[in-house]
Amino acid sequence: MRVPLSWLKEYVTITISAEELAERLTLAGLEVKAIEYIGVPQGEAPAGITVPPSDHLVWSPDKIVLGAIREVRPHPNADRLVLAMVDYGAGTLEQVVTGAPNLYPYKGLGELNPPLYAPLALEGAEIYDGHAEGRQRMILKEKVLRGIPSRAMVCSAKELGLGDNHSGILLLEDVSAPPGTPLVDILGDVIFEIELTPNMARAYGILGVAREVAALTGQTLREPSYEYLGTDEPSEQFFSVEIQDSALNPRFCAILIRDVQVGPSPAWLRRRLEAVGVRSINNIVDVTNYVMFELGQPMHAFDYDVLLRRSGGKPPRIITRRAAAGEVLETLDSVKRTLDEQTILVCDSEGPLGLGGIMGGAESEIRPDTRNVLLEVASWNSVNIRRTMSVQKMNSEAGVRFSRGVHPEQARRAIGRGAELMRLLGGPQARITRNVIDVYPNPAPQIVVDLPLREVHRIIGLPLDAETVSGILTRLQFGVAQGGDLLRVTVPDHRMDIGTGQIGIADLCEEIARIYGYDRIPDTLIEDALPDQVADEALLREERCRDILAQLGLREVINYRLTTPEAEARLIAPNMPALDGAEKAEYVRLANPISAERTVMRQTLLNGLLVNVAENLRHSTHLRLFEIGPVFLGRADSPLPDEPRRLAIALCGTRELSSWQRGEVTPKNAPLMDFYDLKGILETLAQGLRLRGGARALTFKAHEHPTYFPGRCAALYLRGERIGFMGEVHPLVRARYEIGLPVIACELDFEALTADVPLIDRIQPLPTTPPVYEDIALVVSEAVTAAELEAVIREAGGELLRDVRLFDVYRGAPLPEGKKSLAYALTYQAERTLTDEEVAAVRAKIIKAAESQLNAVLRA
Repeated sequence: MRVPLSWLKEYVTITISAEELAERLTLAGLEVKAIEYIGVPQGEAPAGITVPPSDHLVWSPDKIVLGAIREVRPHPNADRLVLAMVDYGAGTLEQVVTGAPNLYPYKGLGELNPPLYAPLALEGAEIYDGHAEGRQRMILKEKVLRGIPSRAMVCSAKELGLGDNHSGILLLEDVSAPPGTPLVDILGDVIFEIELTPNMARAYGILGVAREVAALTGQTLREPSYEYLGTDEPSEQFFSVEIQDSALNPRFCAILIRDVQVGPSPAWLRRRLEAVGVRSINNIVDVTNYVMFELGQPMHAFDYDVLLRRSGGKPPRIITRRAAAGEVLETLDSVKRTLDEQTILVCDSEGPLGLGGIMGGAESEIRPDTRNVLLEVASWNSVNIRRTMSVQKMNSEAGVRFSRGVHPEQARRAIGRGAELMRLLGGPQARITRNVIDVYPNPAPQIVVDLPLREVHRIIGLPLDAETVSGILTRLQFGVAQGGDLLRVTVPDHRMDIGTGQIGIADLCEEIARIYGYDRIPDTLIEDALPDQVADEALLREERCRDILAQLGLREVINYRLTTPEAEARLIAPNMPALDGAEKAEYVRLANPISAERTVMRQTLLNGLLVNVAENLRHSTHLRLFEIGPVFLGRADSPLPDEPRRLAIALCGTRELSSWQRGEVTPKNAPLMDFYDLKGILETLAQGLRLRGGARALTFKAHEHPTYFPGRCAALYLRGERIGFMGEVHPLVRARYEIGLPVIACELDFEALTADVPLIDRIQPLPTTPPVYEDIALVVSEAVTAAELEAVIREAGGELLRDVRLFDVYRGAPLPEGKKSLAYALTYQAERTLTDEEVAAVRAKIIKAAESQLNAVLRA
């Protein structure tokens, strides 16, 4: 929010420099992001605050002054030039040659009474060149223009750095200063750009910032008058008000201003609105904007005669209600909006007039011929306003303020302020009805917090006395009553961020600390003993898994946890059988989704990974990705979902990378990653996690899954418990993600995978005896898997068999059809040197076990 110091000074005396004030506001929670200087010298900005560009122009108080144009004479030698006779307090008039078109109407009229006021730059003044592109500085020198010397210049806005307008000189209205007054004293200003956080809703008005400045500097706050001069005409004679849903519209105030004249606003009002970034429209609309930026309370003006016409000449009844589904309203931005039942409207008996708290309707807006104005000031539910702005994809200054929270008590003050300004600026006939119609069904309760001084000391860490604490809170307009070491604090109605009970105590301590000054709180050593440090075992296991996968060349991704059911439904290939024993959990749905693509919490990591593959495959042909994160499974017996963690991996593209030796690797000239690449990664992960049994702890069994290609999918088991699936993603699923290459993927139960991962590694001494190596080839049925045969070999080999490794699979003659040969390399080792007889006995035991359990035959 832009805060001009010239406006701020109307409510509080500022005795420190703009730069020091910016720093103190920032330390107190009102972050000043930038400082803009207009004509005044630039001080040294505090660290972290943006200063304007180096072409900032300072108006010399001796060279750039207020001029009063007493007469405009024709130029004897040029039709497009005139001679402006300017009084600048020197006792004689300065003759200025100018071609400003807005002086032509005054040419030859003789002495002007009252005079025209304009900025005057004297010889030697530094200004911007109005005829050059951009902002180029120049020093004003005397020139002869068509035979007439001219040493000074009446300036345009561009020449002073007040804008880009050079179509005429800057004529000033409502000037009370004498000619010769330094222009910097009249138009000079400093503007703060303050970044307000949601908890600073009270500072969304200049008065709110002034209240903070007064508290920080110890000055007195001067509030504007909220009184108005009314007539004897009762407002009930002209309209009535009805609130149908007080939860969404706690308070509604309205009053009628009659016989106004809509026209341009006075210069002071236009300048203030322009300083905060608002375009002037007319005197009535400008008052609503002015009061909103002054007090932080939005308001809206209706053309009363339009309401009267809509009601058939009867006094209109203003109604606030929820919209009907599909109801349509054209707002002031000329957009026709379709509404839902959650939208609060301001209506009359004929239909909608505006979106409550956000924007008025086009039909009842203030027009040049408006004569009677119904002024509305209300309070609205902040959550509902945020929702409506999100649904309607719209934003407004009023909506921003109401979405942060505006207390209902503010409405009564603002309506008096706004009505009186409209009366004063609305022409000589403007008048206000006698009373405000104020509908306030459920007044907000007064919040009182009991604040023990010991809690102030405990929370802030400073032994502040009662006088200091009471003084700070009083400067912030809290009511304070002291009783010993207990302060009873009454919260002012403009503060909606102060809670009750313990929360209220913490809130008040925060207020005390920030006004006292966070920078004044000394650094101290903690007195208590540090608590015992307890390791987060789940996080340690997760980090170890990440490290191993990164060492294997995989890259971690972190995806949104919000998605849609339709997006995850792409993982189910057509005509594939449902997963056996699987019950589909209910989705956790968002009540107020931020977009149509983020409506539910995810139930799988694979959808996000495949999206990553599709997007990155455009830039790389070698993708190895993984993600560790929670999924969210709704429960019928609990409002909270289960949040199990999962591990998902996706491989796509070439097995090798391009290199200077290999050359460029593409899917056409290099092998692609397949099932066994992922199987190797998972086995290495199991070994790196020190799972009991190492890589052998995982077993893979052929299975069918609706996401994977039939015949290229396996269920993954950890010591007999199924923990997930892996395989090649079904081509029809790939097609839905527009992926042109095979994808090998898996998704595992991360909790089950890492449940018994040891956090402390056991170290075994290196063997001191030589191992015995031998190979064995067994012929088994095609139905027997290598893993099953390996398990039999390991069990029969006992403690002497240290390692088993499959190194060959053979099918064909002379083996019978339906048979295959599996060859294993066996390693025997003990703490002593093994004899041939001991090894032969173990080998015989292995052959016998394989024969009896799997009908295996030793291959000759």
